[in-house]
Amino acid sequence: MANKLHVKKDDKVLVLAGKDKGREGKIIEAQPKNMRVVVEGVNKVKRHTKPNQKNAQGGIVVKEAPVASSNVMLICPSCKKATRIKKNQLADGKFVRACKKCGENIDK
Repeated sequence: MANKLHVKKDDKVLVLAGKDKGREGKIIEAQPKNMRVVVEGVNKVKRHTKPNQKNAQGGIVVKEAPVASSNVMLICPSCKKATRIKKNQLADGKFVRACKKCGENIDK
């Protein structure tokens, strides 16, 4: 069974720990099974690849590596501040993520 993350794909986040501390980026991929997320422009690594069908040249490829989801904090789209989330219940009984600072719903 997969774990539940506090962030989703396409959320804007702030990195709280590691070599890229203080940087902002968009989540490209969420990996709930490993409790990790891949953030655009953060935690870049170099991979040495052999030539193959896709990449006839081979060489060094730079790409983003996963970061622990506990090391990122969601940036609220309405107040533009890094914030924790709370759950608000809608009239139909569904729960949505909301900003702790301004109270605005994040999931529409």
